[in-house]
Amino acid sequence: MPTCFFATDLHGHPDRYDKLLASIIRHRPSAVFLGGDLLPRSAFLAIQSGQTDFVHEYLVPTFLRARDALGAHYPDIFLILGNDDPRRCEKDFVEAAGDGLWHYVHAQKSLLGDFAIYGLAYVPPTPFVLKDWEHYDVSRYVPAGCVSPEEGSRTVPTEESETKWATIHKDLASLVGEDPLDHAVLLLHTPPCDTPLDRAALDGKTYEHVPLDVHVGSIAVKRFIEERQPLLTLHGHVHESARLSGEWKIRIGRTVCINGAHDGPELALVRFDLESPESATRDLL
Repeated sequence: MPTCFFATDLHGHPDRYDKLLASIIRHRPSAVFLGGDLLPRSAFLAIQSGQTDFVHEYLVPTFLRARDALGAHYPDIFLILGNDDPRRCEKDFVEAAGDGLWHYVHAQKSLLGDFAIYGLAYVPPTPFVLKDWEHYDVSRYVPAGCVSPEEGSRTVPTEESETKWATIHKDLASLVGEDPLDHAVLLLHTPPCDTPLDRAALDGKTYEHVPLDVHVGSIAVKRFIEERQPLLTLHGHVHESARLSGEWKIRIGRTVCINGAHDGPELALVRFDLESPESATRDLL
């Protein structure tokens, strides 16, 4: 059996989480990677209205039950958040990580045996209002139809220096430094730009008469993979890319790149072995 699972963009759907936890209990992977956009799309509105939260009412109890059921076989779980997840909820994930429920790896390095795990939640500018997890990509360019990270809404205070000058290019450089990456896994919410993994359903659409680019991933991530060649990169964010491009797994040089997002009602579950990630499989459950 494969030793690792990857799922992403679950958007707070209990049925998908139930399928994921059932698969974990049944197959007992050594590690599980969750690639962001974990909370319901209504989480931002819930925070604004003071409603109860999904993390404490569902996620933590559900994973605690799985840990109780598996005991010593409970896997290492590595997760980040995504651009639809309010950053105000980050403290809840950090708190649960402190209790050993999972590893919160945004802007962090963690270890899984001989493998290094790095996480980064940021995505380039989008058309969406919530900007907690948006940084500029390689420069302060904003694609047609998108909203600058300096505008929109945030759920936590953010320094002007970050909203104005932070880039994913700098984030990646700071995250990995000069570390060797031949045994590294990067858990990144955004996929690499101009690949089958970032193909959005924007064909023929325009904004103020300007055609929209159908590739919405990160230039910085693409360049980083080309230059540094990590073992494996795991992505989400663009749900429809696999359907439109026909590919969810590609190679960039020696690096295996996987987008685990899915635009149907099923749970898309990727299974892989860190010793041979090119043999990864994907099932819709």
